[in-house]
Amino acid sequence: MAEHGDAAPGPQQPNPTPPAKGDDQQATDATRPEHKPFGEAGRSPLGSAGGAGGSATAHLARENLAHATTRSLRVHGDNQYYEGNLFVSQFVGTGSLAVVDGPVPTEELRRLDDVYLETPGYQRMKTVLRERHLLALCGEPGTGRTATALALLSELTDRRVVRLDNDTDLRHVSEEQLRANHGYVLELPSEDVWGHGRPEPEREGGTSRSQPGLVERPTELHLDRFRALLARIGAYGVLVIDSGDLADQVLLGRYGMRHVPPRAEEVLGRHLRLRLRDLPVTAQEEARAHAARPEVREALGLDELRPGEAALFAGHLADRQRGALSDEEFLDACAAFVPAQVREWFAGADRPGTLPAALPALRTAAFRIATAVFNGAAYGVVTEAGERLTWEMALTLDPEQAPGRRLFGTRADLRPALARSVLLDGELDLGESLVPARLIRFQGDGLATAVLHEVWHGYHNTRGPISRWLRSLCDDSTSYAWVWASIAAGVLCSWDWLYGYSEIILPMARLDSPVLRLSAATALAEASREASVRPAVQAVLREWVNSDEDAGALRATAALTHGYGLAAGSVSASLTEIGEVARADEDGELLDLTSYSVTRLLAGPEPETVVDRLGAWLRDGRRTHSDLVLVTALRMLRLKVTYLWGLGDVPHLAPHATWSLLTALATSRPEQAQRLADLVRHALVTARSGEDALDALAAWTRSAAEDEAQLAAACRLLPLVIVDDRDRDRLGHLLTRLVRDPDRPLDQGAARRMWDAVERGRNR
Repeated sequence: MAEHGDAAPGPQQPNPTPPAKGDDQQATDATRPEHKPFGEAGRSPLGSAGGAGGSATAHLARENLAHATTRSLRVHGDNQYYEGNLFVSQFVGTGSLAVVDGPVPTEELRRLDDVYLETPGYQRMKTVLRERHLLALCGEPGTGRTATALALLSELTDRRVVRLDNDTDLRHVSEEQLRANHGYVLELPSEDVWGHGRPEPEREGGTSRSQPGLVERPTELHLDRFRALLARIGAYGVLVIDSGDLADQVLLGRYGMRHVPPRAEEVLGRHLRLRLRDLPVTAQEEARAHAARPEVREALGLDELRPGEAALFAGHLADRQRGALSDEEFLDACAAFVPAQVREWFAGADRPGTLPAALPALRTAAFRIATAVFNGAAYGVVTEAGERLTWEMALTLDPEQAPGRRLFGTRADLRPALARSVLLDGELDLGESLVPARLIRFQGDGLATAVLHEVWHGYHNTRGPISRWLRSLCDDSTSYAWVWASIAAGVLCSWDWLYGYSEIILPMARLDSPVLRLSAATALAEASREASVRPAVQAVLREWVNSDEDAGALRATAALTHGYGLAAGSVSASLTEIGEVARADEDGELLDLTSYSVTRLLAGPEPETVVDRLGAWLRDGRRTHSDLVLVTALRMLRLKVTYLWGLGDVPHLAPHATWSLLTALATSRPEQAQRLADLVRHALVTARSGEDALDALAAWTRSAAEDEAQLAAACRLLPLVIVDDRDRDRLGHLLTRLVRDPDRPLDQGAARRMWDAVERGRNR
């Protein structure tokens, strides 16, 4: 390299060497009308909507809704469930347990003696109950709370146990209603249906009354009164309480104890021993081996079974071991667990059907749906999305009343239990950085899809609020919100194309909003994964390209949709469709979007297919296709991989998410490096793109200088781009200008390395 002091890496020139036209452009440019400068071409036409971090977000969102099997979606359960180790039937469509008034049958209690596995702390619970006559077990539904309550009471009262209606108001229970030396179990309503003494607005005549369907929350005073009644007649009582505000309050008092379930493996083992006790011991070992099979765990769709589910699972295993169930029937029985859970969640979830009484239950249902859409995402995003969905649902239920939000309802760390989910410490991938975050995740891969399937197919009146909710999320400019929402919208559209297209996709595609158009495109591409829906998507996209109504917005959405390489059936077919859009776009209004889609395909699984097509477009001589290639070359220089995410994994680019696409492709696909370099040089030497290409090269140079691995890759690539003296002079002037930039000078060492790489390449 020539020496010029320490100021610059290349030859000193007062002005940059004018970029030369390519040989194939000199004749044609003179005969064509003046073309407007490329200006911002090569940058994202979507602003922040493309989204740094979008690649990681799209991967999580896609994985979230890709776990449900056809088997789990077609199995609807048998309207039964287990609370702990006790079998309880459920009336179809009621959404609540069958209320058992009066004595619990003795045979049920005898059976409980055989199957019940003591929960941790059982002996202490028994001591407290014997001394105080009242105990409150606080925990999650399905963890064996009721079975524990019945076991305790049965042991202390010689099986004289009575179940109270769960609407029983402890303030009004009298001694005459209780029997001496009996045990009473009361399952209090779930946290979200407690009333707080708020009267309805005054009605005609000046009267008011309590809200219908709400039970007053018991206080420590009410519990003291109930305990005194029980103690006077030698009776015992156990209250079963969900985790939440009331449980927190009770646990601070005299009667509360937290219920910790026994391990599912222990419950499973106990039930297998009981059910297979007449068979050789090897039968139990074989059953456990079947339980551990990957296809069984996939069919179950849950990380860990709750005690009652473990008991039911043991029954299925025993039936299979005895030959009562075929393997296919056994897997179908396993796949019924998740549908049974979500059916229980949503049956009657707007009880009692009027606001504000129904609002707490609606809020819980909305939270579960939001968790399904954002499973694995930041907890704050899920809670806010859930509140927005609550608003939509509440207005659907009662359009004349604004619902509002509770400010100090269930604590944030307790709320995930309502959706059978957990909070995790994790990180958000923002593309160029990682930030710590609290994440929420279902305790089972099968729950997310099952929740959406249940509400979408089981309750059609929820479709309107859910559709409006998803559209509002898709209008969020942060990729962390709209990517999840648009992928969920695509899945819903694949389940019911006519409704999803008209109510979700079309309203977004028609609006003049980049993020909404990209959301609509993402949803269309996701829906087209379903082979039976793909022809409908293709027909819509062709109609949009030829449409006169809302032509600009619809054509733009069509161009963006083909950038995912799914709707047309293949990458090659997608490029053909994009080429058709470009050919019809004589004014260049969609050039930014079509080139963005081509670049996104270039960042996909088949970059060689895209490079082949770019070469073919250059050779065909049409200006529209030539411009498409030029702007694509600029995008390769400017845009980083993380901004060009698709809807599938691209392993060869994964290690280079923060690199420019050009550098990442040349490194991961070295056999394509020369062809990619030729495209960049073509943009540099073509008159109408040369200045913008030089600016893009400057941005690429700065990006490469910030990372050692990327700088080394850039030094390998530059000699393929800089091939003659004009190229060399142009690069020298560019590096000099960047090094001398008073605001953001390029590192001189990095500039010298790039220059030396070009010189070595020239001398070879």
